Amino acid sequence: MLEKKKILIVQNIHKAGIQILKNSSNYEYEILDEFDSETLKKKIINFDGLSIRTAKLTSEIIELGKKLKIISRHGVGYDNIDLNSCKKNNITVSITATANAVAVSEHVMFMLLNIAKGKNMYDHAVRSGKFNERNTLPKTIELSNKNILIAGFGRIGKNLIKRFLGFDMNVFVYDPFVDEKAIESRGGKKVNDLRSSVKKMDAITLHMPLNEKTENIVNMDLLKTMKKNCIIINAARGGIINENDLNEALNKNYIYGAGLDVFKTEPPKIDNPLMKNSKVFLSPHTAAFTEECMERMSKETIQNIIDFFDKKLEKFKTVKL
Repeated sequence: MLEKKKILIVQNIHKAGIQILKNSSNYEYEILDEFDSETLKKKIINFDGLSIRTAKLTSEIIELGKKLKIISRHGVGYDNIDLNSCKKNNITVSITATANAVAVSEHVMFMLLNIAKGKNMYDHAVRSGKFNERNTLPKTIELSNKNILIAGFGRIGKNLIKRFLGFDMNVFVYDPFVDEKAIESRGGKKVNDLRSSVKKMDAITLHMPLNEKTENIVNMDLLKTMKKNCIIINAARGGIINENDLNEALNKNYIYGAGLDVFKTEPPKIDNPLMKNSKVFLSPHTAAFTEECMERMSKETIQNIIDFFDKKLEKFKTVKL
């Protein structure tokens, strides 16, 4: 009889994913909802597979996982995992590559529309008895015929383009790794230079990984070149936008507004100036937090582990180490 594989679920996930493990006689699992790095160091020694959300997996923790073969990320970003240690120890890292595109795309639209249509301003006007003063309020923005740039054209970018085209927007795409024909076939136009292209954009949405090339790629030098009516959305990774520069650009009216679902430090510190800036719309890294998406991600997270041990894990769901 084969020995059961032991799976550690760090940070609880939707019950649908847990049920997959319950239904399999080949796996044992433990859920570690409350933890710190010391707890992880002690626990990781005994497990063959690991499900993880936002907890940080340092090299020190990974090195202790002598049995560990697969780390399955509940999400698409993996900057919380030390990939060098994974490569050194021959540990596969997988992501939920197909689960969250719809939820994140809808969240981007939610943010863009809220900012463009002045949701907070209008809501406050009605609630504060200023209904008849509506003609004195600042005018809002239409999305129709506006230029929008999708920076990063993975599954979320491809899902977004349909929504933008549905609003009759002119969609441009910046992604050095995607062929022009693949973009044009979906109704977009490829741009090859980020700096020159942002000058023409009315909105920009970021969907890049965080790495040495993308960290602080949106900084004051770039923000100054943007149109005054430009709205920028980041539902990818904190650190892609320099937050202090963004705050200053908003205060100096270099751009119109911003929507952030992610931050360099999470949760953001109370002294982060963006916390008090009314021109930025904030959400707590919840773009994928729909009921449907959380269920899909939990299933894919666990299925990736099972597929790995069954030697069925598809390559596009793994991180290149």
